Amino acid sequence: MTDIARDRAARLAAEPWIDAGVSGRGLQGFVTTIRELWRYRELFGRLTKRELKARYKDSRLGFVWSLVRPLTMLFVYALVVGEFLGAARSIPNFGIYIFAGLAIYTLFSETVGAGTSSIVTNSGLIKKVYLPREIFPLATIGPALFTLGIQLVILIVASAVTGSLSLGPHLLYALLSIVLIVVLSAALALVLAATNVYLRDVSYLVDVVLVLLMWGSPILYSIAMVRDRLAGGAFEWLTQLYINNPLTLAVLGFQEAFWQAGASADFVPHLWVNMLIATGVSAVLVIVAQRVFARLQGDFAQEL
Repeated sequence: MTDIARDRAARLAAEPWIDAGVSGRGLQGFVTTIRELWRYRELFGRLTKRELKARYKDSRLGFVWSLVRPLTMLFVYALVVGEFLGAARSIPNFGIYIFAGLAIYTLFSETVGAGTSSIVTNSGLIKKVYLPREIFPLATIGPALFTLGIQLVILIVASAVTGSLSLGPHLLYALLSIVLIVVLSAALALVLAATNVYLRDVSYLVDVVLVLLMWGSPILYSIAMVRDRLAGGAFEWLTQLYINNPLTLAVLGFQEAFWQAGASADFVPHLWVNMLIATGVSAVLVIVAQRVFARLQGDFAQEL
């Protein structure tokens, strides 16, 4: 062994032992993790760029493909649900109505779906170097926001052309919806990413649940249909639970902003209050989710 190697080994031996992934307990551990993530903030941008480049690698149209799927879904749903099933007769500007809901829901589904498989996808990097593992599920928010940004351009232009877009404070509902979905999806992505390491069926289950959640949100039908369907029955109590679901609130917020201001007043008189409460609850879930993630991440390298 050379003198340089001996000196390096001696310095490493003198360093205190630190357990990878241990960041304290309770709220203090959460704050410590946030500080550590802030130190790696540049990595968020790098991971986002890597994901976007990999997504459109060797593609001539590039980011245009970000529009193909939602526009295809918009065309199919507007034609089948709107025209064939007659939903467009009871919902004015049905295309804007659908696209507003699809845009905000896509942010949720992309973040949760990609976040669930993020640890397994980056297993090679995780086994080689140490860095806050939370960064991988949280980094999926960036590409999802990029997709939303492209969809928002189309939504704003289409809303302006059809006359459903108007300037006013109701546009802030869109921002509040985005914040709500980002916080909620971050909490779910953390828990599901950690669970998926030990039980790989979770990612397949998430794909199924995301489809069910889309149909369970007022995107392809009006919320009035849900109220009328449940009214007077044994499950009438589900109406309030459905209306105050965070996904429903986020979709209603986007519809308030781009489709029809005041449309949700009959169902949620103070929509912004409910959305703020849902965002606060989701923020608490982020803390809980991070602590669950921290407890499970100790054996990630062995499981991967």
